[in-house]
Amino acid sequence: MIEVLNFNYHLKTAVSIPSQTIGAPDYSKAEQQFLHLLNLDGLDQQITREADLTREFETVLSTALATAYTEAADDAAHLFIQRILYRINRLNLFWYDDLQQYKNERSYYLQWVRDRIESAWQAWEMSHFNVDRYQQFNVEQALVERGAVDLDPPLTANKRYLQEDISLEGYRHLLAIVSLDGLVEASRMSRILGGASNEIQCMLIRVLMEEYGNGRFSRKHSTFFAQMMAELGLNTQPEFYFDLAPWELLASINHNFLLTECKQHFLRYNGGLTYFEIVGPSIYRDYMAAAQRLGLSDAAMGYWELHIREDERHGQWMLEEVALPLATMYPQNAWQLVLGYDQEKLIGDRAGVAIIAAIQAAEQTGIVL
Repeated sequence: MIEVLNFNYHLKTAVSIPSQTIGAPDYSKAEQQFLHLLNLDGLDQQITREADLTREFETVLSTALATAYTEAADDAAHLFIQRILYRINRLNLFWYDDLQQYKNERSYYLQWVRDRIESAWQAWEMSHFNVDRYQQFNVEQALVERGAVDLDPPLTANKRYLQEDISLEGYRHLLAIVSLDGLVEASRMSRILGGASNEIQCMLIRVLMEEYGNGRFSRKHSTFFAQMMAELGLNTQPEFYFDLAPWELLASINHNFLLTECKQHFLRYNGGLTYFEIVGPSIYRDYMAAAQRLGLSDAAMGYWELHIREDERHGQWMLEEVALPLATMYPQNAWQLVLGYDQEKLIGDRAGVAIIAAIQAAEQTGIVL
């Protein structure tokens, strides 16, 4: 889930891929080669017979990984890495598309590429945190204090931009970018719900069921998101605006794929989901303010209104009925809840800044979707 974006982050970000320079790796060509590999019949078997089949792609991937997480990093390397990782991760969910799209979903080669990317990328993400310090926290106090702050974050320049300045085309651009997640909302959360039942699991299912409209398609949150897009003349096909997504947004999505696919990260994921649900209403109010100022119809803002109402409950549920009980259940590992909370905030804020920058660039250049 990434439609909640916190715009308080202030690190350097970029809006688009830098121009190709002489001698620089051709990331676009390498991505097309990877897509070709994805569509091969019996990918693993073909690689076994023809070792050179992946050589060019792997050379570019090695270059990207060698630069993305160093001082020499560029946004093109980040974007290439996150796009490749997303292509693999989305095979974990069913999109009601061509069944042949999934013929290599259990490929050992794709698993190797994914693990190679994640090992380098996650080491870099974790370098932003002092893990030893987290292990000394009073977890319950840390979660409650963070929740109180993030429930009503301070007004920032980016929040003011959303409330007062974003244009109609900028608002359309916002919907297009975040539709990458908004149209399949909560899907990754479903990956953590299987297994033994207890009160915590039941609360998580309750949150998921509300996101899914309690099984009614007309009430599913992604249905409201699609209605907003249709009202503004945007294409509602999932992933239609994939090329608009900055690497920071893709990293946020891929991070949640990782945490939900690996049960060892269960506490980190729920810590992050706690932050996500707590901060949500404050961000949706900014979106609502923008839509109201632009004079849009109820259909063009219904998703935000629904989330403001429901996420106020979800944030309380996640803190009191999920995160704090998990801290009691896993006293030796409870610090991971706080780490997950802070990591989701950092990655989400970073994505938020990149999205705002992309919207402002589109407004300045007159790009119309």
